[in-house]
Amino acid sequence: MSIEAVRKHLEKFGLSDRIREFKESTATVEEAAKVNSCEPARIAKSLSFIINDIPTIIVVAGDAKINNQKFKAKFKTKAKMIAGSDVENLIGHPVGGVCPFGIKDNVKVYLDESMKRFKTMLPACGTPNSAIELTLEELEKASNYIEWIDVCKI
Repeated sequence: MSIEAVRKHLEKFGLSDRIREFKESTATVEEAAKVNSCEPARIAKSLSFIINDIPTIIVVAGDAKINNQKFKAKFKTKAKMIAGSDVENLIGHPVGGVCPFGIKDNVKVYLDESMKRFKTMLPACGTPNSAIELTLEELEKASNYIEWIDVCKI
């Protein structure tokens, strides 16, 4: 999958024309914040896990980290991130470009409360040099998320 899969997915919501592509890398929170001229916390990190044998993305604020106790309380299992070499195969996007748009059909998506401090967030768009600025409401609609959860610490 690629930015084209993301573009096609976001077209359904009238958002595809807002995708930003850069010459510079946006693969890390710091790089994405610099290129997008925003604070790192507003970069929406899409973290990839295997939860009960199902590929799962949890979208969190750029300054948030998974809190293992909260994660285990929510999912009744230990947090197990997908190995970098397996992310593209299981999720549909490469490391640095993972986002909740245009992903494989079996992937579950959750949004973390850490993002609710902001009016807009900037997730990647399937490549390590892309982003889109979305309101939380737009992110909810376009991500087909299951629910808001609280599994992070700032």
